[in-house]
Order: sequence, then C-alpha cells, then structure tokens
Amino acid sequence: MTKTVLLTGISGFIAKHVALKLLQAGYIVRGSLRNMARADEVRASLAPHLDAAALDRVQFVTLDLNADDGWVEAMEGVDALVHTASPFPIEQPKDENALIRPAVDGTLRALASAKAAGVNRVILTSSIVAIINTFKRAGMQDETDWCNVDAPDTSAYAKSKTLAERAAWEFVTAQGMALTTINPGLVLGAPLDKHYGSSVSVVARILRGRDPMLPMIGFACVDVQDVAEAHLRALQIPTTAGCRVPCVAGTMTMPDMARVLKSAYPARKISTRIAPYWLLRILARFDGEIRAILPSIGKVHQISNARARKDMKMRFVSPEGSLRATAQWLINAGEV
Repeated sequence: MTKTVLLTGISGFIAKHVALKLLQAGYIVRGSLRNMARADEVRASLAPHLDAAALDRVQFVTLDLNADDGWVEAMEGVDALVHTASPFPIEQPKDENALIRPAVDGTLRALASAKAAGVNRVILTSSIVAIINTFKRAGMQDETDWCNVDAPDTSAYAKSKTLAERAAWEFVTAQGMALTTINPGLVLGAPLDKHYGSSVSVVARILRGRDPMLPMIGFACVDVQDVAEAHLRALQIPTTAGCRVPCVAGTMTMPDMARVLKSAYPARKISTRIAPYWLLRILARFDGEIRAILPSIGKVHQISNARARKDMKMRFVSPEGSLRATAQWLINAGEV
C-alpha cells in the first residue's frame, strides 16, 4: 500500500526537495500551502524530475500555521507528518514574537492535528540554531546540546526554532508519538526554481559583489539534497524515532566562501577582504541584515554529523561542492 505523507510548507526551498525525494521513493505527498495559487509553481518545479505517474501523486491542501481551519481534514488518510513550515528571514523582526509564535503554535497545531487523526510518525525540520549553545565556546557540539534562548545574543530566529522544537518534544513525549528532528545548517545547493529563500541569498550576495568587505562569520553548511535525503531516511528507518539529527557537512566562513567563488569565477568582482568589527557595528545601524549577524561575528561553531553518518548512513556533499553548485545555478538562472 502506498503511504501518504502530509508535507507542510511544500513551497519552501527545502520542502520542494523533500517532496521530490518522497515522490521518487513512491510516496503520495499531500503538500500544504497558505495560498493555493502556488500549487502550479510547486508542480512546475517538480515536473522536470519526475515521470507523469509520480507527479500525479502530489496533492495540495490549504493550511495556515496560525489557524485551525483545514488541519483535521488534511490529516485524513495520512501515514506520517513531515513538518517543514516555519518562517526564515535574514533580517530579524522588531517583534521577536512575529517569528516565535507562528513557529511554536504552528508546530503544536500540526502535532495536535496529527495525534487527533491517529498519525503517530512525525519528522520535524528544526535547525542547528536549536543546537548551538553560544555559551559553549570550544569543542564539538552535537544533538545533546541546546541553544540557550536566554542568552543576550540569541536571535529571534534561533529562539523560534529552539522553542518550537522543545515544544514538539514535550508534546510527543506526553502523547506517545514517534518524532525525529532534522537539524540542518545553512542549506546550500541548486534550488528547483527561483523561489529559494534566505540561505541561497547569502551566496547571491557574495556573487553580486555587493560588499567591499565580508564579515568573519562561520556557517555549518549542508546541501539541500542531503537535507531532503535525511528526511526520507528518517521516515524509512524506524530507529531514528526519538532522535535529533544534526545535518551538516562542514563549516565555512563567509570569507572562505568568497575565496572559493573568486577562484571559480575570477572575472567577477568578488571581495575576499575581511570587514573589521568596528565597521560592522557602524553599518549595522543602516543595514538590517548586518545587524542580524553582528552577535555571531568571529564565532565558528563546530557541529558533529556523527549521528547522521552512523544511524542514517549519510554521506554528505562537501561544503565547497555545494557552494559551487549553488553559484552555478544562480548564474545559469540569471539571478546574479
């Protein structure tokens, strides 16, 4: 019998790749959208990679993280929930609850609806920001670590992902459900269409040469296809239930990324100079994106991917390879 998966936020950069992996593996994918007008966009992004029979297994439902309407009906006949929907901006909002409330409430709404429908298997897309503890200055961090939401430099986004994941674990523990969280780093790689979100925008910004100098900020990177594969394997490997799975391939700083791209595209005006902290503090007054990363300057957190490699047999694309694939897609698509 073909299994049906409810995939929330199917129009997202990661979620489209998750949908593709699930459809290629034979699942029926019921994807949620806030606006049904985006259904054709999603279908068009998947079509070049699937045969007609596989494409026919994608369905769409209208759901909102902030409203109860439609959730019970969407869960009918579903075997598993893959919850990816959560806001991810580059600029942090003035009111952190604009991120936190939809993330937490939306996660609990999805889980409660699943439980009511008898759906006990859940895969949640979290983030390594829910793992990185900024008070832990040295050494490798892993799935046993948690972000300290009370730290003064913790962003609204980090709080939203951490509080949503903690709420999910509390809920499934109380309700006897089987949860796996996938905690990806900065997600790179070739998008399926031009709706690629904030993470790929980092690469686009470097390629455009917008900044004469770059901040010394480190990213634990991972390829979007590996993130999607981790979601699929979590569904297929029952022993991953109850596990947090950091999904990272390695770490690169923004100047490292610029050097790789400058080597690949020497004709482009890509800066590799490092911006001094005092200058970033001044620029942060006028640039919301710089203001958002200011607390992370000079910090490079190392995240272990041992659980993914051991329990899921994951083999990750290198950060450099994923970065080059992202850049080539952006150039070929005329985005930079």
